[in-house]
Amino acid sequence: MAACALRRGLLSTVTKYNRKHSHRLLVTAADSSGGWDVFRRRLQCRVCGLTALHGSLLHPQQQRRGMSSRPEGKILETVGVFEAVKQHGKYETGQLFLHSVFGYRGIVLFPWHARLYDRDVTPPMSDSKPEPPGAHGSKEVKGKTHTYYQVLIDTRDCPHISQRSQTEAVTFLANHDDSRALYAIPGLDYVSHEDILPYHSTEQIPIQHELFERFLVYNPSKTPPFTPRDTLKAWQEKNHPWLELSDVHRETTENIRVTVIPFYMGMREAQNSHVYWWRYCIRLENMGSEVVQLRERHWRIFSLSGTLETVRGRGVVGREPVLSKEQPAFQYSSHVSLQAPSGHMWGTFRIERTDGSHFDVRIPPFSLESNKDDKAPPAGYTF
Repeated sequence: MAACALRRGLLSTVTKYNRKHSHRLLVTAADSSGGWDVFRRRLQCRVCGLTALHGSLLHPQQQRRGMSSRPEGKILETVGVFEAVKQHGKYETGQLFLHSVFGYRGIVLFPWHARLYDRDVTPPMSDSKPEPPGAHGSKEVKGKTHTYYQVLIDTRDCPHISQRSQTEAVTFLANHDDSRALYAIPGLDYVSHEDILPYHSTEQIPIQHELFERFLVYNPSKTPPFTPRDTLKAWQEKNHPWLELSDVHRETTENIRVTVIPFYMGMREAQNSHVYWWRYCIRLENMGSEVVQLRERHWRIFSLSGTLETVRGRGVVGREPVLSKEQPAFQYSSHVSLQAPSGHMWGTFRIERTDGSHFDVRIPPFSLESNKDDKAPPAGYTF
């Protein structure tokens, strides 16, 4: 009988077994010491009894409905029933899922359609153009439509996503009187279609987040059984300019894949000039088996005003993450401002191997484009 596949220590779903194998989704609870611990989510096939490891965390007090005990003192808890991964189409609002890389529980709010520019995909020779002098590995990249989702993260998992610099990934400008003031909407994330591992639960409130009941209502006659309230539709419409992602850029160097998603945040006036703000989300993923560590960053930031800025420093957001088979990915967000409505960024990450040698990983160049229409402050928690 076929086993459930593993991808770099994390779960990869094999859809051809889904009709014969229904999967019970399990989460390991605490060790016998009663302290905080690092755990693994597991998908267990009811037919073959095999269990696939999945990286995640859980509070030790959540030990109700224990399924089985382990010699090391950990307890499995039922979360829900695993569903078939969608190879085509999109997931609907209210779909429960596990994040295939970061392991947290979440629920889909609504989808976005972005243009994915993958520099790992070589264009046909007839379409390629010679690189201009001084270009950063420049080549023509044709974008393709790809589905991303705005999701809510279960707050029980937020403190334990060690591969993220923060789980409050959505920041915005809200105060026109302070051009540098940044605010955060907690517990929101952007998730690529292939990162979603869908499941369903009989719980009416399976995700703990203060916006869950404001945005969604339980309706057992629907599939999925969580349908959007009018408040979610109104919030999405009002905040659409701040939340929407349009471009995603990806490039791999020596098995280290870098994915960048830029977001335009808005324009503020400061000292009789206009300042344009962007946030950008970066994910580094180790596609190989060698353990490496990010040591330095080197950015080049070009503004339409004609300036070219160089930024070099240790690590990213104060950290120097290790990328291994156990924890292959790290994600963080940062911000940049220009005194021009557009520009672009590119650069490298200095990566160190275990033997002390280094190599540079390319950050794919991406545009910083502003929207023509100025934006009103986001609705936040106003309903």
